[in-house]
Amino acid sequence: MEARHKIVVVGIGPGSPDYVLPIASRTIAAAKVVVGSKRALDTFSNPGQVTKVIDKDIMGVLDFVEGQLISQDVVVMVSGDPGFYSMLAAIRNKFAAKQISVIPGISSAQLAFARLADVWQDANLISMHGRKADDKMLNFQPPHHKLGILTDTQHNPATIARILLTHSWPENAIVWLCTNLSYDNELVAEMTLVEATETPGFEHCVMVVKV
Repeated sequence: MEARHKIVVVGIGPGSPDYVLPIASRTIAAAKVVVGSKRALDTFSNPGQVTKVIDKDIMGVLDFVEGQLISQDVVVMVSGDPGFYSMLAAIRNKFAAKQISVIPGISSAQLAFARLADVWQDANLISMHGRKADDKMLNFQPPHHKLGILTDTQHNPATIARILLTHSWPENAIVWLCTNLSYDNELVAEMTLVEATETPGFEHCVMVVKV
């Protein structure tokens, strides 16, 4: 029998409510059950809604969603766009596609390239969150001459820059470190690849590299 209730995966963009699609805002406001990061729930949830924080216990979160689906739809908020390194992958592994609706959002990578007034159709987009920096992920050479990388604490820009240099990327390749995108304290810093190896911070940013 076809499932009656649905999971609605909503992309909430890079952070600021200004970058959330109107249909996403309406869907979140009308929801009875909302799942998301603590920051997302603090920003977008409303009094009276049943909420669940997405934490490291992903299976626990999915079990919560499954339990709520018995009686009602569940809205799952994910940062950026659901189709780009989000919880949608885990949801698809547990639930059938026909039980899922997706509302797209603006990814941080998309906004980073917009800030540079550059296209991203020819870029390799990579997330280093919880991943290993191996040859398959970072050894891109022309014509793959443009990278968009989501960084984390372990794989910060300085570390990634050193890895790229060991894979023969030129020292004068241009790097942009884009952090706090869409917020008032947004920062886009431009430098060379070799300069990036000596640049601290920017643990959670979009790193764009271009030859």
